[in-house]
Amino acid sequence: MAGNRQAAGPWWKSPTAAYTAPFAVFVLLLVVGPKLPIGVWEQPLRVVILAAVIWFFSRDVLDFSVVAPLGSALLGVAVFLVWVAPDTLIPGYRDHWLFQNAITGQVSSSLPEGFRMNPMVLVSRTLRAVLIVPIVEELFWRGWLMRWLIGDNFTKVNLGAYAPLSFWVTAALFASEHGPYWDVGLLAGIAFNWWIIRTGKLGDCILAHAVANALLSGYVITAGRWEYWL
Repeated sequence: MAGNRQAAGPWWKSPTAAYTAPFAVFVLLLVVGPKLPIGVWEQPLRVVILAAVIWFFSRDVLDFSVVAPLGSALLGVAVFLVWVAPDTLIPGYRDHWLFQNAITGQVSSSLPEGFRMNPMVLVSRTLRAVLIVPIVEELFWRGWLMRWLIGDNFTKVNLGAYAPLSFWVTAALFASEHGPYWDVGLLAGIAFNWWIIRTGKLGDCILAHAVANALLSGYVITAGRWEYWL
């Protein structure tokens, strides 16, 4: 038994930790970050912590190679347009009880009003959205969960393997992560799931996700639509 445990290695070097630990820390910081008495330093601190966690846990499994760079970029543009279209085209759309209720929460920004013109905060928040979040989320949703739902030994399941339950559960849970924006979150989850099935590359999904978040961040800052920064 001791020999088996030694061969397995410590938990922090396990494949499961490599794909899930950054997301766990990401969620933890969403909860405790706003409660830390560090003001404008919260946003850059999140970037530093998450970058360190990704490097420590996930550097051996990350593959940024892409097979369809143009298609990935265009998918990111499409996801961005889908994300902002309902609220842009239909005034009051997000006020419906389907989107704001006791389960999904209310539309609000995680960025305090007093920090919204602070250059360090804006740069840090944008870097997190564009460089950190796509890696953290794609590792977890498409890299781990979508495969784990097919087989417990998920490393034996190819990236982009399709099974109906895996596809739709992952998309639904990805949608739930986005609270009042669950509807567009669901469409984005479906799009990213479809893309990894088509490309078989986590790098393509990371690129698409990064493009979508970059455009959304630019829109948030230029249009003052801070509520999109959940």
